[in-house]
Amino acid sequence: MDLGIRGRTALVAASTGGLGRAVAEALAAEGARIIVAGRRGELAKEIAAGLPEAVGVEADLTDTDGPRRLVEAAHAAYGDPDILVLNGPGPRSGKAVDATDTDVAAALDTLLLAQHRLVALTLPAMRERGWGRVLAVGSSGIAAPLPDLVLSNTGRAALAAYLKTLAAEVAADGVTVNLLLPGRIATDRVAELDRTRAAREGRQLADVQAASRTAIPAGRYGTPEEFGAAAAFLCSASASYITGTALRCDGGLVRGL
Repeated sequence: MDLGIRGRTALVAASTGGLGRAVAEALAAEGARIIVAGRRGELAKEIAAGLPEAVGVEADLTDTDGPRRLVEAAHAAYGDPDILVLNGPGPRSGKAVDATDTDVAAALDTLLLAQHRLVALTLPAMRERGWGRVLAVGSSGIAAPLPDLVLSNTGRAALAAYLKTLAAEVAADGVTVNLLLPGRIATDRVAELDRTRAAREGRQLADVQAASRTAIPAGRYGTPEEFGAAAAFLCSASASYITGTALRCDGGLVRGL
């Protein structure tokens, strides 16, 4: 299936590892030109060198001016981005009763404000051209808040509300705005959460992972490649009538519709 994005420019935030990298690689495989972005600039350049057409850019999106510098670098390389993939590192685990003002503010800065700045910088050109894709890498915690992840649950839910509102405002301009919600995908982030849970509960890591697999109807963790493929479709020309939605890529983990 030709996704119709060959030659399009995709800016993929936090794409030096995990789900962001998987999305960048999937879009590259479809012929898109990629801006690989992350705090580890040399790694971003290394990953970009392995893709058909890409540049690597060092970017700290938690820095107030970081989004502007990233978009300027993308523009210098390939012009205005057609596709914006919002992504960022998940905040530390923790309980709601223990969260401080500083914790919540930091989560919102990373998971909402930085993403809003990127949207504000790239959306006008998309609307002017009459074509654009904004896709956020979210979390199944938006649909069913996850235990001991209050900061992630809070920040990602705020971003989802913002993007849902935005989607209706720009749909007539040919710009779609969606979220893709991972469940248990085999990334370093999920491995870290599994280790944290095992230590907290005094259990073996293998037991924690086995229990997680049992809770997933598919009976396994997903792969980054599966997530990347779903993301590429939502960024495609074929998905032009899909907007304002949150698609779960979770093997059936969340039991609600």
